[in-house]
Amino acid sequence: MTAPAPDELLPALHKAAENVAADAARFSDEDAKAPSALPGWNRGHVLAHLTGISNAMARQLEYAARGEAVELYDGGMEGRNKAIDMAAGHDAATHLADLTAALDRALKAFDALPGVKDSAANRTGWYAPITFRGGVVLDGGLALWRELVIHASDLLTGRGPETWSRPFCEHLFDFLAARVQPDDKLVLQPLGLQPVSIGSGNRSTVISGMITDIAAWLAGREPTLGSLRASAAADGVNLPELLPWPSGTPAAGRSGSKA
Repeated sequence: MTAPAPDELLPALHKAAENVAADAARFSDEDAKAPSALPGWNRGHVLAHLTGISNAMARQLEYAARGEAVELYDGGMEGRNKAIDMAAGHDAATHLADLTAALDRALKAFDALPGVKDSAANRTGWYAPITFRGGVVLDGGLALWRELVIHASDLLTGRGPETWSRPFCEHLFDFLAARVQPDDKLVLQPLGLQPVSIGSGNRSTVISGMITDIAAWLAGREPTLGSLRASAAADGVNLPELLPWPSGTPAAGRSGSKA
């Protein structure tokens, strides 16, 4: 599996942003205060987080375009968490205004990137370095795509994991291979598709089911189609424990439940 190329990722980013903004536009003040799918977070926390990560990723690109680097969040993860807590209680109109402005800023930064021809070799455009994960702009685009799609499901508006696209699920298989325990090897067997192996341990487990259910489980979300099964040596077993969600910052671990 390979990550989506920039020309595939850009429209996917626009669609994910459109979906999140459309859902936020339907929220009343009470809706914004209602629980999300994430323990300890209401919808306001999720919206505040999406606003924060969109602004943060836009800033990564704005600095990268000048050949400069900046940390993802002002104040690091502590600053990120404080900003979410402070904004979580905003009314629905404020959430919508802040979120749409942040999404517009991020999409404008990605839309302004030059074509990919020769940019990988020259470390420009989509391949300009950013501080996020010590990667490049393309890594930032993939991260924002993950955040928008997964957290749209967390808002509990009907965009559950069963709505995730095959390319998105396949990207999660690749990215979330980092969650496999060192002793484990997982053979992911989406129904009707070729199996994918992740992890390099000696303890092999087959995880079968609809591709969206497997991706949801890897992402720490509830599989919604009821198809997930785990087996070892042809016997049914419990799903293996996964490591925490891969952290975007070297010094800060991040829960698998809050992408």
